[in-house]
Amino acid sequence: MRPFEYARAQSVDGAVGQPGKFLAGGTTLLDLMKLDVERPAHLTDITPLRENGELSQIVEDGDGVRIGALTSMSQTAEHPLIATRYPALRAALLAGASQQIRNMASMGGNVMQRTRCPYFRDLAFKECNKREPGSGCGAREGFHRKMAILGGSEGCIATHASDASVALVAYGAALTLCGPDGERTVKLEEFNLLPGDTPNIEHDLKEGS
Repeated sequence: MRPFEYARAQSVDGAVGQPGKFLAGGTTLLDLMKLDVERPAHLTDITPLRENGELSQIVEDGDGVRIGALTSMSQTAEHPLIATRYPALRAALLAGASQQIRNMASMGGNVMQRTRCPYFRDLAFKECNKREPGSGCGAREGFHRKMAILGGSEGCIATHASDASVALVAYGAALTLCGPDGERTVKLEEFNLLPGDTPNIEHDLKEGS
């Protein structure tokens, strides 16, 4: 793992605009750092926001439910509002990982987790447009049994790793994103971007969000 600077954010305002990557559950990010796929020079730990409840609550919000980005997969799956109103989300969360991972992984991280395509995660494969834009897609001519049938492109046929995202899109979920210019709301189906010609750009995020 490469050296990096580490800081802890105590509030959403303190986290917005920080460089590098956010560290929450870390169940995907740390794996990718060990594999040398992710190489952030700076990590901002946002787990204090989970501890103080700022982004770790599940509450009724009009006709729906608001789920904090730092709420764990376990907390979400077992919450009465989710179990009774959104059973498909609960089922997707419980099927998506081991209990240990669900206890650590955040909902925001689950939605934004990166693909598990072996051509992306293994540096021995030189062709991966997600990892190295312009290098090609090794999966197109290689082993691609579990790759995308729909939604892929000439540049990438990797699949998205989040089962929870599928259920959330089916329920019409939207995300509230915080950035230097304030908050904005984006439908989840529009937040996760199709690969097109830029497979390395996976989410509709603005600078500092």
